[in-house]
Amino acid sequence: MFLTGFAALAVVPMLPVAARELDGVPLYPLVAGCFVAASLFGGVLGGDWADRSGAARPLAAGVVLAVITLVVSATSTSIWQLAAGRFLDGVAAGMIAVAINTAIAHAYPDRLRARALALMSTCWIIPSLAGPPLAGLVAAWWSWRVVFFGLAALTVIPSLIVVLQLRGRSWKAENAGGTGKAEPEGEGEGEGEARPRPPLLVAAAVSVGAALAQFGVSGWNLTHLLCGAAGLALLVVCVPRLLPAGVWRAARGLPATVLLRAMTSGAYFTLEAFVPLLLNTVRRVPPVQTGLAFTGAAIAWAGSSWLQGRLQGRVARHRLVTAGALVMGASVALAAAGTLPALPAQTAAAAMVLAAVGMGMAAPSLTLLSLTHSPPGRQGYASSAMQTSQNLGQMAVMAVAAAVFNLVLAGGSADPAAYAAAFGLLLVPSVLAATLAVRARGE
Repeated sequence: MFLTGFAALAVVPMLPVAARELDGVPLYPLVAGCFVAASLFGGVLGGDWADRSGAARPLAAGVVLAVITLVVSATSTSIWQLAAGRFLDGVAAGMIAVAINTAIAHAYPDRLRARALALMSTCWIIPSLAGPPLAGLVAAWWSWRVVFFGLAALTVIPSLIVVLQLRGRSWKAENAGGTGKAEPEGEGEGEGEARPRPPLLVAAAVSVGAALAQFGVSGWNLTHLLCGAAGLALLVVCVPRLLPAGVWRAARGLPATVLLRAMTSGAYFTLEAFVPLLLNTVRRVPPVQTGLAFTGAAIAWAGSSWLQGRLQGRVARHRLVTAGALVMGASVALAAAGTLPALPAQTAAAAMVLAAVGMGMAAPSLTLLSLTHSPPGRQGYASSAMQTSQNLGQMAVMAVAAAVFNLVLAGGSADPAAYAAAFGLLLVPSVLAATLAVRARGE
């Protein structure tokens, strides 16, 4: 998880540089969106694999694929190869994330799962401090390609160790005694018992649809319009088949939990995208200060996640989700206030940190609730549904916020009102999440 976070935070700042060098700036939205789109498929694939064979195999496959994709991106000779590398990296990231969550469910008793998830969050602290500045220095001294090659070299030896350690193991769900110990494959499962397969082809169609939609917003000619329409059609038809029944009406249990993940993730990551843009284009804040806002947000998320782990057993998990969503709502209001010239620019930067506090409470709590509500022996399915919902929430909320933003910016000027309108829109998912959190209540 440490290396995954380091690669993620170091690679993203390099993508605009790579797109310019490869003469692919118009396709930058596609490159940036490929990762999220592909992680939809990676999450479903990893969840199904984990439910059938244990978490070890998809985790091993994911870390190996992650190394390969870094080399693919580093050797890019066109923007399309870079997009392909990011797409494969998204598949690997989806598999790794779901496999780790499933492994936590299989290997730890309920009383320790919150702390295990908090430990996963703390793995992002050092990458958030060192990743972006180190990548910037390497790119300035050598090339963006060296960043990708360096990350591959940094990751290959630990990945091989993981593969060797997990070789031959296939740990599955908790045993019937509830001790939290894992069982090898074949134990604790009735003969002839068949597990329903998730629609992998549908997941692939959703990933392709999301990628087409990202390509559609990179231009306004007929080709982009047709690709965007095709992508939207695929998403409308296929997405409901990847999520539990009752998601759209927030049915109690897993469906409500999945919907809450979409709302909270969509609000947070859209805020994280628009605040830096506001700071750079309107408030004229130096990039160093914007980077510090990202660092502060990562630390705040880890600290808040650690706190919710310590509150295990004292505060109901759905109440932590409510509290986190309300904090995020306050952060949205703070970001909107940061558009006012009378207030310092750091007001908007502080909104990112406050939003991270809310997500640090809500995200691990929702993951734990999803494992609580998952069908017996199908924690991988629940984890993949959460991963799918998170990615779809990011794309959907971002798209609506971008539409509102561009509508206000119809005159072509960088009006702070456009940012205020986008931030105001984010109050909707935040308030809805706080209101509906009780429907995800655990036993």
